[in-house]
Amino acid sequence: MTNESTSEGLKRVVGLPAFAMSIVNNSIGSGIFVMPAIIGIQLGSFSIFCYLFCSLMLATIMLCYAEIGSRITTSGGSYAYIAAAFGSYAGFIANWLYTFGWGILGSAAVMNLLADSLAVLFPVFTLPFVRALLYFALLSFMVLVNIRGAKDGARFVQIITIAKILPLFAIIIFGFSHIKAANLHWEHLPSLQSFGDATLILFYAFAGFEVSLGVCGEIQKPHRTIPLGILLGGMVVLIVYLLLQIVTQGILGDQLILFKDAPLAAVGRIIIGPAGATVLVLTAVVSCFGITSGDVMATPRLLFAGAKNGLFPKFLSIVHPKFATPYFAITSYACLIFIVAVSGGFKQLAILASAAILLIYLAVIFSTIKLRSVKQISLEKTFKIPGGLVIPFIGIAAIVWLLFSLSKIEILATALFITSVSIVYVLMKKFKKTNYND
Repeated sequence: MTNESTSEGLKRVVGLPAFAMSIVNNSIGSGIFVMPAIIGIQLGSFSIFCYLFCSLMLATIMLCYAEIGSRITTSGGSYAYIAAAFGSYAGFIANWLYTFGWGILGSAAVMNLLADSLAVLFPVFTLPFVRALLYFALLSFMVLVNIRGAKDGARFVQIITIAKILPLFAIIIFGFSHIKAANLHWEHLPSLQSFGDATLILFYAFAGFEVSLGVCGEIQKPHRTIPLGILLGGMVVLIVYLLLQIVTQGILGDQLILFKDAPLAAVGRIIIGPAGATVLVLTAVVSCFGITSGDVMATPRLLFAGAKNGLFPKFLSIVHPKFATPYFAITSYACLIFIVAVSGGFKQLAILASAAILLIYLAVIFSTIKLRSVKQISLEKTFKIPGGLVIPFIGIAAIVWLLFSLSKIEILATALFITSVSIVYVLMKKFKKTNYND
């Protein structure tokens, strides 16, 4: 199959298997290694219903992404969708919120968690200098892989995804024989407050699928691949999460609170022995590496798309003459992750992340609704959510509910961030207008 070149100078080299695997990789992250205990302690065996409820909420958002992703097939993912529906200002805010308020801070946090996990086995990784060298080496490798092409980056993400999924499947398969039925019985319903708090926490464990859409300008047959990849990847994530919760809850039961920091490692120790805990720690390291690799592959495309539209410095839109990748955007993005990871500043700024991703999801749903009224220019058939506006409205209601659960400091930080970015946007427009008049 020849690789189709796009008007952006990129090549469509990412197929359905790679895209679906990327969805799985970017959704199943480091949180899964502690989430079964967090949710299990709050809700007991009723936690299974929380997973089902949360997955239904996320399904409504995923379906909106599937619809709009089959219509807007240029690079940029969420940014491209919002900009197409509401213009450059909305796109500018979305790009900054996603790239800086969610992507860079999230990947910096994951890199620190990777070092923390390695420090369990090798204490030398508690030293700041050693951690900095580790970050530099890993991020440099990710940059080199992704500059060589989206196909190489996607293939590497596939390998990492398989490496981290196999141990999780092993826990599920071998763990079922250790389940105690009594640990899965529930005698009373949790309070609405407890259920809501647990749902909010779990929601972010499912988030991340949208990262993969950053490379939508390099996906083969996007009108078909994007909706199918989202649906297939989403189903795998739900099944893995649900089965891991059942196994962990069924094996540990009331003892979950004793292993709240590493419930899967405790399960691995019961199933395999001491080596099981070590395997799970290494799996956590691989998972963190996979999450950041997927982010370095996809999110720089938002910088690339923004630069193409004049929102960021022009050099970020330069495409490598040989590999047809936005290599300046990839390198710049990785450098920002390194700086934040080393400084540890993300711990203070990460309060933006929760509100940032919820606002992005909300804007994409509204974009989906608005673009339905726009006549489709492409001759290729696109995906459309059945049921009219029912599913988008359910998604809107779910996000608004979660937004009301945010703390005052999260809301204030997000408002300040948006205000600052808006000022930057106005100044940029004024500067360009002045130069044009000169």
